[in-house]
Amino acid sequence: MTISDTTRLAVPADVPANMRGVYEANFNLVTKGTGNLALFAGDQKVEHLNDDFYGKTSQGPIAEDDADPEHLFRIAQQGVVGAFASQLGLIARYGPDYSDVPYLVKVNSKTHLIGTSIGDPRSRDWVTVDQVVSLRDAGLNIVGVGYTVYPGSQYEAEQMAGAAQLCYEAHRQGLLTVLWVYPRGKAVPDERNPHLIAGCAGLAATLGADFCKVNYPKVSEGSVAEAFREAAKAAGRTRLITAGGEGTGVESFLQTLHDQIFISGAAGSATGRNIHQKPLAEAVRMTKAISSITYGGSSVQDALAVYEGTRDFTI
Repeated sequence: MTISDTTRLAVPADVPANMRGVYEANFNLVTKGTGNLALFAGDQKVEHLNDDFYGKTSQGPIAEDDADPEHLFRIAQQGVVGAFASQLGLIARYGPDYSDVPYLVKVNSKTHLIGTSIGDPRSRDWVTVDQVVSLRDAGLNIVGVGYTVYPGSQYEAEQMAGAAQLCYEAHRQGLLTVLWVYPRGKAVPDERNPHLIAGCAGLAATLGADFCKVNYPKVSEGSVAEAFREAAKAAGRTRLITAGGEGTGVESFLQTLHDQIFISGAAGSATGRNIHQKPLAEAVRMTKAISSITYGGSSVQDALAVYEGTRDFTI
């Protein structure tokens, strides 16, 4: 697969005629005309509380910069990203000072404190599409909305209904939709099963998503990138992006991203910790390295040179 294979845009029928131009402009803005998406994820301020922003990881200390929420907005403004995803309250607070950043508002969220050993995940809506649009009316560059669904949870029915309604209402406003789809709950013995993840990608397509974010699967034998092709095919015209996951080595991360796009057929990634846990200048270079693969089709070595500062990447 080449990046050009993903560029054809089929505008969904639930986008009204008077909003087609807005929808197309938002799509072209976040994909840089390639059909791919490098989403900068900042929703972990809720999902993981302060675990991702202060202290240490297996890769070493988290940068002191990351203790301040504004670090996320500085990265989004100075780096090369398709859009920055976070909750409405944070975007409303900092967004006016970073009004040129494309924002994707996460509509539902939950913390990680209640594990599946205690109860199945339930993520309720925080805000409505109309409330999201109010930020656009206030002058912020709101390009889309995000929503998490947990197939396998005993609450999956209400989450799927919420996601379907969100996709419909967002499209009526010309907004893009990204669904986080994670199989999770007591009924799910293996969250990283490739076949199950492919089912989640197909579910996102039926719910009306423009992009579906899933975890990269794990396999006991064979190539994980080859196994992930099933999910990319199952998604159909809904473009598949992968979660960046916990912090890992830069070259390993870039190699995996390259495999996901050019072997599996995915359309990019949603990356948070592997970007924002770094000091500002390094984090900005990381966004450029990711985007050089996602939007520019760079090799891993060229992307690594962008991260190291010996090459540059701009759109």
